[in-house]
Amino acid sequence: MRLVFAGTPAAAVPTLRRLAGEHEIVAVVTRPDAPLGRKRILTPSPVAQEAEALGIPVIKAARLDDEATGRISALRPELGVIVAYGGLVREPLLSAPEHGWINLHFSLLPAWRGAAPVQRALIAGDADLGATVFQLVPALDAGDVHAMRAYPVADDATADDALASLAVDGAALTAEAVAAIADGTAHPVPQQGDATHAAKLGLDDGRLDWTRSADAVFARYRGVTSEPGAHSTIGGVTLKVRELARVQDADPLAPGELRGVRGGVLVGTATLPLRLIRVQPAGKPVMAAADWFRGLRVAEGETVRLDVAASPSAGDEAR
Repeated sequence: MRLVFAGTPAAAVPTLRRLAGEHEIVAVVTRPDAPLGRKRILTPSPVAQEAEALGIPVIKAARLDDEATGRISALRPELGVIVAYGGLVREPLLSAPEHGWINLHFSLLPAWRGAAPVQRALIAGDADLGATVFQLVPALDAGDVHAMRAYPVADDATADDALASLAVDGAALTAEAVAAIADGTAHPVPQQGDATHAAKLGLDDGRLDWTRSADAVFARYRGVTSEPGAHSTIGGVTLKVRELARVQDADPLAPGELRGVRGGVLVGTATLPLRLIRVQPAGKPVMAAADWFRGLRVAEGETVRLDVAASPSAGDEAR
């Protein structure tokens, strides 16, 4: 088929690569170059870099306006495929390809419609993650389903880990859906069940609330790593939590209370403690939590705690 592909982040690259080996991709649409790194150097998106390596024409557009619509429509694609492009496809572009547009979404729709499905699913403590390929319609992530599959994810996998895995699995799922559309065997079905919304994460979503259960704190850590990043404060100063782990056997600690142990630092929650493995104090590089804790020079018998304050999403208790 003649395809147009729209996507931006690394999670969209496996699908682009898979489809480029099976179909004719007449253009790739992606977001404009963005400033990255400490020097804020303008850098093409991962999808733009992959498209250029594959020799596919690239259309860089912050939104799919009249100009972008005209350029895409002139290529006469038979199908549009979108994976995390970062913008809305509206009419008349929505109907420009003969078969419309399909979207790879990293959730088991209608669960977690929206911008951060994997992150919100992990924060909520969902046991299964998954991917859905659906027909794009004007309503948010509401179209009929071409293909859906649940995938097991390790119980300590962060959002980065889960997205990397789902990106590969989702590429195969999308290829199946495109093949069915191409040979006329596609039979999309309406979504079933109650919809939930996966709102975009903000910096405050990464704050860890030590007054909650260990399961809930660890679920939030998984969901916000690496973006927007898990963090706490000590004495009002931010401490980024780069690596956190569950603990099987440990004496309870008061919420936020710290105790140095071999291999890290224990921090109390409402139930069992968790283990800080790597942290990043304000203005310093990432370091072993044990090294950071020694630098606090805690006197024998002295108790030191991370600041305890309710997170803005305290109602998202892990299930």
